[in-house]
Amino acid sequence: MTEVEQQLIASLNRQEQLLQELIASINKPKLGLHSDAGMVFIYCNRSNGSLWYTLDSNRQPRAISQSALTGYLKVLRFEKVKRRGKQCHKLIAVVEADRLYQLESGHDSHFSKGLLSAVASLTPQHLRCPITIEPQPGSDDSVLFCRLWFGSHLVKAPYGEATSWRDVAVKAIANCKAANQ
Repeated sequence: MTEVEQQLIASLNRQEQLLQELIASINKPKLGLHSDAGMVFIYCNRSNGSLWYTLDSNRQPRAISQSALTGYLKVLRFEKVKRRGKQCHKLIAVVEADRLYQLESGHDSHFSKGLLSAVASLTPQHLRCPITIEPQPGSDDSVLFCRLWFGSHLVKAPYGEATSWRDVAVKAIANCKAANQ
């Protein structure tokens, strides 16, 4: 083996070691005081003057200034919850990023329809990669749409009056489950 080849192998070994150290440091939990414990609950509707919001410790809405969330879609499900004293159905999407985020939207809202339609149009292999969820305001102050990005590509998944939402939801949920097995 020539000296150049030996230097190249040594450099590659050092690079691999540095990469392993970097990965190990990323996967370590934060030590000390911080505000990153637990799941962040995000409400996707425009009822509180922003596109999406969280609730503070006093259950007061706090606007989220960031315009998108990028991560791995881990869970997609419908859930019956009680809001403002009434039972209602919500679409729940759990995204794993720097921590877990749970997005909640009305089961038949434009946001939910856009998210379901886009996820149903992807494959489980696509969903093994990060996606970006971006709320988009409608022209009416009560309407919120969902744009989904795969890498730098907007996932176009149009829907209409004739769309079978049960079929779309079943396919989206199946894609999400298959991606996470």
